[in-house]
Amino acid sequence: MLGTALRLGLDLAIPHGDRDFPVSTLLINVVGAFALGLLVARVWPTAAPWLRAGLGAGLLGSFTTFSAFAVALVSLSTADEWMLAAAYLSATLVLGLGAAWAGLTVGRARRAPGPAGPAGSRDGGDA
Repeated sequence: MLGTALRLGLDLAIPHGDRDFPVSTLLINVVGAFALGLLVARVWPTAAPWLRAGLGAGLLGSFTTFSAFAVALVSLSTADEWMLAAAYLSATLVLGLGAAWAGLTVGRARRAPGPAGPAGSRDGGDA
């Protein structure tokens, strides 16, 4: 519920029509990708399953939704704004993946090394 309220607040603060570039949705998804990357690198190795579910699928899952992205993309496409739709799709993919990578990088760099060795090697695999 909190993630949805945060997303609604940003959507209201940065409104857009069906033919406009959905800045709020892009911003929400990029911030959410960074936050999830940070949490996965920093919190997941030691967090209880209920906390991971609450923060990941709960808070960030309701803050960043694929359906909001899809609706914005389809709205641009059906409004014959194909170039804007392509720019939105590209920006979401590039910025979202970049933000997730940055979140993972920052989270791993700020985590103190544990008994298993350098940061990032505690869980024995990639995040």
